[in-house]
Amino acid sequence: MEQNLLHTLEQITEEEQEILNGSREVKKAIYTTGSGFTIDSRKMLESGNVIALRTHTRFIRFPLHTHNYVELMYVCKGSITHIIEGKKVVVDKGELLFLNQHTTHEILPAGIDDIGINFIILPEFFDVTFSMVGRDNVLANFLVGMLKHDSSQGQYLHFKVSDSLQIQNLMENMIHSLIHRQGNEGRINQTTMGLLFLHLLNETRHIEESMPNQYENMILMSTLRYIEQNYTTASLTELCDNLNQSIYSLSRLIKSGTGFNFKELLQRKRMNKAVELLCDTALPVDDIINAVGYENNSYFYRKFKERYGMTPRDYRLLHRGEQLIRL
Repeated sequence: MEQNLLHTLEQITEEEQEILNGSREVKKAIYTTGSGFTIDSRKMLESGNVIALRTHTRFIRFPLHTHNYVELMYVCKGSITHIIEGKKVVVDKGELLFLNQHTTHEILPAGIDDIGINFIILPEFFDVTFSMVGRDNVLANFLVGMLKHDSSQGQYLHFKVSDSLQIQNLMENMIHSLIHRQGNEGRINQTTMGLLFLHLLNETRHIEESMPNQYENMILMSTLRYIEQNYTTASLTELCDNLNQSIYSLSRLIKSGTGFNFKELLQRKRMNKAVELLCDTALPVDDIINAVGYENNSYFYRKFKERYGMTPRDYRLLHRGEQLIRL
């Protein structure tokens, strides 16, 4: 890693200084507002952002916790030891650990020369990645698993890829982009993550994983890919015919697997595309509504305001040119 960037990441944070001065516990108020210990994306991300990073807090055991976002840890110096669902997982320099939402884990104390970078990522950030990685592979299954709301199904991927120069360069580029924001980094980082996943597909021999229920993931991947490719005309009936599933059984599987029903998943995709067109084009709003598959303009305006708290016109004025899909 470039030395100036590493030097920035090595700096003692205010939280770490308090620990060195004698604080014996992680201050949960920094991470959560609840009584349990679920690290909340609203605490970790600025409003509207779908990705951020922070250095892992050293010198103290990070107690058992979950999080309501996808976490990627990259170790750029030393090593970081996790206990995931009771299993010891040591992430060494140059390695990556993906933790899906609601995975229970703790982290043993790290020393001054153990530098881990935590990427805090909302599932929406992976839209570009999803379109790039194909299907029927471990990474595609992981992307499906990101939507799961079942806390009993902890999922992680541990890539031992310290010898891959391409992956190391992509990680350094993304870290640099998130620290030194220079504009247009939203779309750049989404594409970089897609490229990272493509390289990781060539490194499956170096992977340790915990990925339950592969058949369910296969059906859910087919569902998400169908919505991705056919969002303007998609229907549950057509999808059931394609997958040779009954409406009842497929609806139940989609809801239990993702926490959303088919209509909600389709609406998320259409709104995602509408936001992209609002920010990146000068198309009139009515044309955008038609382009993403809505036939009832009033319904679109109502749902848009429910999700974003403002009209499409106001959203365009606020976010135009940022090139970041914000859900």
